[in-house]
Amino acid sequence: MKHTKVKELLNSAQTMQEVYVKGWVRTFRNNQFIALNDGSTINNIQCVVDFENTPADTLKRITTGAAVALKGALTESKGAGQKYEIQVSSLEILGDSDPEKFPMQPKKHTLEFLRANAHLRVRTNAFGAIMRVRSVLSFAVHQYFQEKGFVYVNTPVITGADAEGAGEMFQVTSLPLDNLPKTEEGHIDYKKDFFGKHTNLTVSGQLEGETFAMALGQIYTFGPTFRAENSNTSRHLAEFWMIEPEVAFNDLDDNMDLAEDFIQYVIKYTMDRCADDLKFLEGRLLEEEKTKPQAERSEMTLLEKLNFVLENNFKRVSYTEAIDILKNSTPNKKKKFQYIIEEWGADLQSEHERFLVEKHFKCPVILYDYPANIKAFYMRLNEDGKTVRAMDILFPGIGEIVGGSQREERYDVLVEKMKVLGIDEEELWWYLDTRRFGSAVHSGFGLGFERLVLFVTGMTNIRDVIPFPRTPGNAEF
Repeated sequence: MKHTKVKELLNSAQTMQEVYVKGWVRTFRNNQFIALNDGSTINNIQCVVDFENTPADTLKRITTGAAVALKGALTESKGAGQKYEIQVSSLEILGDSDPEKFPMQPKKHTLEFLRANAHLRVRTNAFGAIMRVRSVLSFAVHQYFQEKGFVYVNTPVITGADAEGAGEMFQVTSLPLDNLPKTEEGHIDYKKDFFGKHTNLTVSGQLEGETFAMALGQIYTFGPTFRAENSNTSRHLAEFWMIEPEVAFNDLDDNMDLAEDFIQYVIKYTMDRCADDLKFLEGRLLEEEKTKPQAERSEMTLLEKLNFVLENNFKRVSYTEAIDILKNSTPNKKKKFQYIIEEWGADLQSEHERFLVEKHFKCPVILYDYPANIKAFYMRLNEDGKTVRAMDILFPGIGEIVGGSQREERYDVLVEKMKVLGIDEEELWWYLDTRRFGSAVHSGFGLGFERLVLFVTGMTNIRDVIPFPRTPGNAEF
């Protein structure tokens, strides 16, 4: 007999004489009531054991974390808060779980404790909900772009190009580190390495994505990216997933339209399909907020925040206008900001971004036309010669969630910018070819997937929205 998922049973339109379920015990009360979960839903199904006719040895083995298979009748529940329960007729222990050693006992655990047990934390309600939401969000990304006729492109994980020019990259090598081959000048001889050159893990698939957009029209990448940035913060990971569309013939306005439409689509798609999980996560967030001082509590619940993004057009504001607002703001004048805004050209920090979204405009904000010297080399230079056609999308509670731009399509201007920044033209000869042969206006953006999951789940630490976080000093599991 094939077993049925708990979600299907709880959504059933009628009771049934015989059902077969498999799952893990969440709790076992009074030697009688099993709360069973199989991962298909955040909701457990109550299974009522006839303890008088069940061997004592079997009852002892029904512990939190144990895997069991049950047969019985699906009946209307007499208990409050549940539609159905299973009257168990037979029970088999598939895998024991020693209650003295199993760390995920039914009690409140700190997030730090759960991170130290990342291989088991998904067995808790919160992490089961987060990972189901992550899965649906991931599917929504593909669904959106496929419906719009975008081509999905897998850009390389190993690359010789530094798309951001930041240099914070993980090196890939097959050379023996205890006996590195050297050139006559005493430098490492990368010609003897596996790829015959210096290579790294990618920080972005954008440059390669652009080459495909200039032939296929509109493409997107969705894959792992890596930053060797020693940032031990709640918003940074060394390995994360990035969504990067690139569209030929799109200017910056088209790019902003696409990003706004995309974000609203994937959030709505997920809200429609993860109602139970999001309701649970909202309750979890409310409990967490109670421990904070009133001034630090969010003005909106999780679902209010998500609807806020769906129901409000994103406010478009130039960097110059934003700087004026921030310079004249009360927190800046009273020196409440950690980083005081004194002049045009400042690189905005998370506190500034959140002020604009949460306090000033009270809606999602798209900032555009940033100073050229704080943005990447590939962004299109404006006619003023000092700003570029860049845009960042700012969200409540998160700050920047999207960074994008109209790309510099003019060969001469791009080469000049690369020279100024010391970027090797020979290294990026293939990228420059897209400006030599049939160049055209084109735009794209990057969205860090974990930041999107962070926003949708209401979690506050990015390490809690990826299965196995990679951070400085931590590559466990």
